[in-house]
Amino acid sequence: MINKWTISAAIVAMTLSLPLAAAQAQPAAGPAFAMPSTQMFETQSDGGETYRIFISYPKGEPPEGGFPVLYIIDGNAYFASFAETRRLLEYAEKGNALVVGVGYPTDDAYDARRTGDFLFPVPTVGPPAQAKSQPSATNTGRDKFLDFLTGKLRTEIGKRYKINPDRQSLFGHSFGGLFAIHALYARPGAFQSIVAASPSLEWNVQDLLREERAFTAKLTSGQVTKTSRLMLVAGDQDTDDDAEPARALAARLDPLSAYGLSTRYRLYEDEIHMTVPARAVTDTLRFVLR
Repeated sequence: MINKWTISAAIVAMTLSLPLAAAQAQPAAGPAFAMPSTQMFETQSDGGETYRIFISYPKGEPPEGGFPVLYIIDGNAYFASFAETRRLLEYAEKGNALVVGVGYPTDDAYDARRTGDFLFPVPTVGPPAQAKSQPSATNTGRDKFLDFLTGKLRTEIGKRYKINPDRQSLFGHSFGGLFAIHALYARPGAFQSIVAASPSLEWNVQDLLREERAFTAKLTSGQVTKTSRLMLVAGDQDTDDDAEPARALAARLDPLSAYGLSTRYRLYEDEIHMTVPARAVTDTLRFVLR
């Protein structure tokens, strides 16, 4: 027979077990993890936009001529992967470079401001499928962002570290990859090496083709005398259909090697759009630091 004392004992036992269960579900918070050999600061562009800058730096002295620098846009999302890989490469004497993540003052992986920084003006009327991804007419700041990367930010990094001005590289993914290719076309000599991962080349009805044609004409006519090296990477399961446009772009640019443009293309098996950057970390560091 169940009496009131049995019920009371059960209630007491259940009550006593609650704090333990809660403690198991929500462990006490410890100190936040800080990545070794890194620093972070915030700075503003000439237009007053605030950016959060992450830096991964070597322990040793800079090489003759200064540290090579790899700029990672969407730094909130990708900096940590590149920083830790660079740090491990120091054990193989191959990580003597700076990795600079360029991000935004948020703890989220991505910030809405990226569309204004990475994309170009869109037509008044666009395909319905692209309407949701189109920025507003005022978000046309990609060249201002490029000014920031190659001007004020580069100067600030140079004040903090001895850097090699001739070994500056850029990595971007998705819309960031599209921006990276724009940087090649708009300022061919601004970066020694550029890596565009799963670039969204289909965006805005491949409007970047206009820039490609103009760049090709200038390069083949001798108007461009110094140009970046370019590596395009994509996944064979890219949901945004970025693999084939990237391969086709590499094929179109390959003949320009006769005029000084070096282009490479890599396709990663079993990778989707969001996993391509992680797969590309080692290839990118090898490409820009060799």
